[in-house]
Amino acid sequence: MVSKSIVVRASNQAATQAQPSWSTADSAALYKVEGWGASYFAVNEKGHVVVSPDASDDGAETIDLFELVDSLKRRNVQLPMVIRFPDIIQNRMQELQNCFDAAIVRFGYEGAFQGVFPVKCNQDRRLLEDIVEYGRPIKFGLEAGSKPELLIAMSQLKNNDGAILVCNGYKDQEYIENALVARKLGINSIIVLEQMQELPLVLEASKRLDARPVIGVRAKLSTRHDGHWGETSGDRAKFGLSINEIVRVVKTLREHEMLDCLQLLHFHIGSQIPTISLIKEAMREGSHLYCELALMGAKMGFIDVGGGLGIDYDGSRSSSVASTNYTMQNYANDVVAAVVDACLLKGVRQPIISTESGRALASHQSVLVFDVLSANTFDEIDALQNFQILSKDSTDDGHVVLPEQFPAGDKPKPRKARHGRLENGAGIYLLRTFREVLETLDESNFQEAYHDAKQFKSEATALFKLGCLTLEQRAQADSLYQVICHEVLRFARETGEMADDAETLRRSFAAIYHVNLSVFRSVPDSWAISQVFPIMPIHRLDEEPAVQATLADLTCDSDGKIDHFPGYPNETGKVITVHELGENRPYYLGLFLAGTYQEVMGSSHNLFGTTNVVYVRARPKSPDKAPNGIQSKPNGKLIFHRGGYSIEHVVPGQTTDQVLRTVQHDAGDMMEDLRNIAEEAVAEGTLSLEEAQTLLHNLKRTMHSYTYLSS
Repeated sequence: MVSKSIVVRASNQAATQAQPSWSTADSAALYKVEGWGASYFAVNEKGHVVVSPDASDDGAETIDLFELVDSLKRRNVQLPMVIRFPDIIQNRMQELQNCFDAAIVRFGYEGAFQGVFPVKCNQDRRLLEDIVEYGRPIKFGLEAGSKPELLIAMSQLKNNDGAILVCNGYKDQEYIENALVARKLGINSIIVLEQMQELPLVLEASKRLDARPVIGVRAKLSTRHDGHWGETSGDRAKFGLSINEIVRVVKTLREHEMLDCLQLLHFHIGSQIPTISLIKEAMREGSHLYCELALMGAKMGFIDVGGGLGIDYDGSRSSSVASTNYTMQNYANDVVAAVVDACLLKGVRQPIISTESGRALASHQSVLVFDVLSANTFDEIDALQNFQILSKDSTDDGHVVLPEQFPAGDKPKPRKARHGRLENGAGIYLLRTFREVLETLDESNFQEAYHDAKQFKSEATALFKLGCLTLEQRAQADSLYQVICHEVLRFARETGEMADDAETLRRSFAAIYHVNLSVFRSVPDSWAISQVFPIMPIHRLDEEPAVQATLADLTCDSDGKIDHFPGYPNETGKVITVHELGENRPYYLGLFLAGTYQEVMGSSHNLFGTTNVVYVRARPKSPDKAPNGIQSKPNGKLIFHRGGYSIEHVVPGQTTDQVLRTVQHDAGDMMEDLRNIAEEAVAEGTLSLEEAQTLLHNLKRTMHSYTYLSS
């Protein structure tokens, strides 16, 4: 049996962990909210995550995220859900504009700043409508990278004087013609050449349509960074023209007397640039390239420095791939300073500066909230309980004692191995030796005990595969190993020894929290490129979390998990610290900074559909609220109010029949097939008529229900 002292130590440790010395400030520090939250997210005195979507001083209240989710659930909006805060992107756009305005004043810049939002980052209609509306006073435009995105941008930028439409991506004749027609519609479209093959198409279409184009060139800079998107630049980059090709473009346009059409230089060295030094280097190269084009006779007026403005995913404010070692103001200063220096040096007119900062603008506005359904835990208390249960009714040889009331004639006889020897003899010896390791384990020998335990566990597995160990003995060996390892971990913490082995052990004993989510649908970058996103509970933050866990999603795929989280600077944690699940008590997690790329790149793996999306806008405190928390908008549309926010739109996630339709299954045909099968079963007497109707009712309900689990 297991030593009583071990049980006492484990109980005392659990009691110590339960001491109420934890504060909400401790939770905020643990999850690094101040680092990645960018002033939009915090923890309140209730232990809930709160959102401050509007930084302007108009009296708008912070929004309690937990209470918001609870309110939405009572409105029958199921988890998982994406909650959008449009006010955040308005604030981000204004902050970017303010940073460039400040840099322009500081360096005496004679040009201006006009940003564009890359449609590919998030094609959501309402989000783009908000971006265009918010950007109207500052002439904020859009960038398109495909024919569908071009049509979106054209429809959004109508009657938006001064805003530019940057036409990137590979192009065919149809794409180019649409971009030229956009200019006739009053939209300031600029066709950016990505390949030499596009130039003759532009020349031909402009002549045929009698439309003078505005042309840009995308340059392959030599400046590169080492992150995931580092190959965006350089000679082997997917997009853009080499220096030789750019010179050929200039000469070709001069020959056609269209050199005045070349007005923009575009470059992009990669997304999520972690270090400011790379931005400085790229800007020096790009600025001189711009000036040289102007000196060659092009009527240059725009320099589009692309994306790359990063955000702090891990809260470390460092040069790690999931962070940045600079601020938005640092970025704006270096962009403007580089253009000023080059233009003054070469006597070139200072252009309009544009950026395509999609990630920096739209990531914060979206929060994915999901619930934990269950947990598999591997802690010390569980290990001890398992071992005690397995050992309670066992003899020294590891066999379970049969109850006295078991009919004597039915008792199974021990299996005999070849040559008449008991086939579990090796197992008896192994278990006795294994127990001795546990009983003699102390501070002086815990490292040796750990290595012995690893060896005995391996031997137990081998013996079981040979049929020389019973199932009960195999279970006891596994439990012994777990109990010993937890004791070893305790001694390692106390002595500071075995750091590497202890970290490996901690990860191996991390709990698995099963979450109501599809990683492939909602956070594909987590699976595809190991992108780190901040994840944390949105409530119970006044309690100390003590469970180390990884997250497993609903899909039947071993990759359907999240096991990389923000760690210390330049590190990625393999586990997240969370609370123990309470009985009949929901537990909600939030995944933050996923407002770009994730939704549109998500897949229907296992046919999990899109999630519910809710648009929430902050509202100033107002004494004259309508009854029942409902107030009418000027256009007559009803919106829900609660405290300092309004729920403006709820876009339902896909139902089962809608997802089936995407893979060419017709819900009506399927229901008819199932009805026929049920009728046959009724005719054969294997199903009653009432049972058949109940079955069909349930199937019909499933067809029209959310694809995620009810909670």
